[in-house]
Amino acid sequence: MEIQKPTLGIYAIQDRIDTVYPQLSHDHSIAFMENGEVNHFLQLERLSRIKRDNKLHVYLTDIIRKLKLVERDMDVVFVDNLVGRAFISTSGQIRFEAPLNKRLTKNWEEGKLWWFDHELNGFVLNHELAHVFSCLPFFGTFEENSLLIHFDGGASLSNFSAWMYRMDKIIPVEHHWELKHLTSLYNANALTFGIIGANIRDQNSVPGKLMGYTALGNYNEDIEFWLRQNKWFEDIWDKRSVFFEASKSDFNIELKSLDQHNTFLQDVAATIQEIFMRETLLKIDDLNSLSNCKNLYYTGGCALNIRTNSAIVESGLFDNIYIPPCAGDSGLALGAAAFGEWMKGNKIKKHTPFLNNWDIESNHFDYSSDDVAQAAQLLAEGEVIAVCNGYAEAGPRALGNRSLLALPTNALAKKASVELKQREWYRPVAPVMLEKNARYYTGLENIHPMSEFMLLDFQISEEKQNEIPGVVHANGTARIQTIFSKDKNPWLFDLLTLLNDQYNVKALINTSFNGKGEPIIHSYNDAFISAKKMGIAYVIINGKITKA
Repeated sequence: MEIQKPTLGIYAIQDRIDTVYPQLSHDHSIAFMENGEVNHFLQLERLSRIKRDNKLHVYLTDIIRKLKLVERDMDVVFVDNLVGRAFISTSGQIRFEAPLNKRLTKNWEEGKLWWFDHELNGFVLNHELAHVFSCLPFFGTFEENSLLIHFDGGASLSNFSAWMYRMDKIIPVEHHWELKHLTSLYNANALTFGIIGANIRDQNSVPGKLMGYTALGNYNEDIEFWLRQNKWFEDIWDKRSVFFEASKSDFNIELKSLDQHNTFLQDVAATIQEIFMRETLLKIDDLNSLSNCKNLYYTGGCALNIRTNSAIVESGLFDNIYIPPCAGDSGLALGAAAFGEWMKGNKIKKHTPFLNNWDIESNHFDYSSDDVAQAAQLLAEGEVIAVCNGYAEAGPRALGNRSLLALPTNALAKKASVELKQREWYRPVAPVMLEKNARYYTGLENIHPMSEFMLLDFQISEEKQNEIPGVVHANGTARIQTIFSKDKNPWLFDLLTLLNDQYNVKALINTSFNGKGEPIIHSYNDAFISAKKMGIAYVIINGKITKA
């Protein structure tokens, strides 16, 4: 049997201009897979400590040397972007060029790769398919009769693409910019930027902030018609008076500033969310009718909009829905590596979300029952504790290995989110809980498996909302992370079990371990530095409590 070469996936395309903040290119990463298994994965921001860092060209040669891949015979797959499909490292030792293609293909395309002092097999994969294939490291090979969708701000030749998987083949369905108006509301709209208080430097954080803010308001049909009439107020960057005057003349709303506490602005945001959710669901419904597929794989930055994800689940259109924890650009290198492995016939193994393993020895660590009991006691006493266990999570959300944990009270939610992390007042924090407690708080018989990655919101039973007020958002929902079994995260499972059994604590606040404007912490050293800066007294390092 022929031994297949390993695959190295790289998302490192340089931005169109060199700025201190990412623009069209962001969230660079690198992933190495062999025999269908991820051996190495690094989101650059975790190494550089620059949020959404897009300067992998500066670091790449040193990373390759440290991974001992200079002389390795392998297939290297680069992911392209709107700005092009060529790459050169700052050192000049890695250079890749691929032919331009005005068609969106279902294959990788051969390019020319100069790798240190020799040539190596080099390929380019379109951004769209790299997103789609980022599902495989978490769910294994696509299920037969599946619809594959990517939806984001902009990929190679589209911001929306759809494919089918049948008979072990990828079948293109469509790709286009027809839904660009929806993503622009979240990443390029002057009104939404103004409401959130963002500028161009913050463009990549606006979608998440806006999603949290929308829960404060209510959809209004008249506001929808008005927004459409006024072209969404998309270009009022230096002309907010246009919006104020229209609000006064059409709704008799007197505005002098974009005050986030204003209920009219909250309803505007909620209406935008409803439009996005409704039109996305209609598009997916149309594709479902066309394809008659039973399964959906959904990726791209838009797949991080949890309210829309929940609407897709509740629609009942599909038997199974799969969304990876790194649905945005941070998963592109994983998708490229997985595509290469799939093309070579390797069976892709299912992985946990804990894949960021740069310079971390192992994801396995020993801890005692006393260690868990000490952590539980600190939490029960009202401490916010920081966690840095094993490998870090892939994607933008901490899932228990790089988290801040606390009791789900209003006071501790404010302390963790607003005081320690300096986040905006309207942004919710999520709860983490055992599956049985997710059923308890929601009244549901079955909890959707996608909640393992904190990708859905759930309506919390009204009579139980006061038990966990710190994690229930303004609309009565919570973005639950469910721990389904001990093998998913042994330490966190044991901690939650002990809290449930001995303290009657059925959920914890789980928010990412990072300060304002910083990426999620990665190394043990990062953990101590950030904890001291944020004023956190206790850090869990591989299951054991340490004073910061």
